[in-house]
Amino acid sequence: MSNIHIQRPHQLGLAAARQAAFAWAEKAEEKFHLKCTYAEGEDQDTVSFERSGVSGQLQVYADRFELDMHLGFLVSAFKHKIESELNAQFDELLGA
Repeated sequence: MSNIHIQRPHQLGLAAARQAAFAWAEKAEEKFHLKCTYAEGEDQDTVSFERSGVSGQLQVYADRFELDMHLGFLVSAFKHKIESELNAQFDELLGA
């Protein structure tokens, strides 16, 4: 099993970060067929996601996103491609 950890700082504040994370979850469901569950908290939100061979969470804070993804054996062969795509998605979300 292989893991991906990405931490991206931002200056959005929690309300705007929520909107960005919700948009990310919708895109992940549509494009990558992930099943996403969004849970709002007082100081942070959590997007849990899964599909065959992939599971993880996106933690949404007022000042950063933290993504932890666990890849199954077969999917782990694509770790670098997946990580690159995730970084591109965060760049798009954050206007980088």
